[in-house]
Amino acid sequence: MALKKDTKTKVIKKFQRGGTDTGSCDVQIALLTERINSLSDHLKVHKKDFHSRRGLLQLVSKRRKLLNYLKTKQYTVYTSLVEKLKIKG
Repeated sequence: MALKKDTKTKVIKKFQRGGTDTGSCDVQIALLTERINSLSDHLKVHKKDFHSRRGLLQLVSKRRKLLNYLKTKQYTVYTSLVEKLKIKG
């Protein structure tokens, strides 16, 4: 399930580094986290929706890879992002 346009723009504005930044690791991780949260809420209601569960696992894997990359390149940014998003690092 895709994010609504206004939700996506709010997340991008909150986590962007510059004025036109829409694709940095910070923004991508924040958008993935937002999608993961919405999908996990969906799966609480629809317990047997295995196709959405597979998509959720793919999103979690993609976010984990981006977090590992950010952890090796910019550790301080990584720690602040994990705190802001309230996810396990």
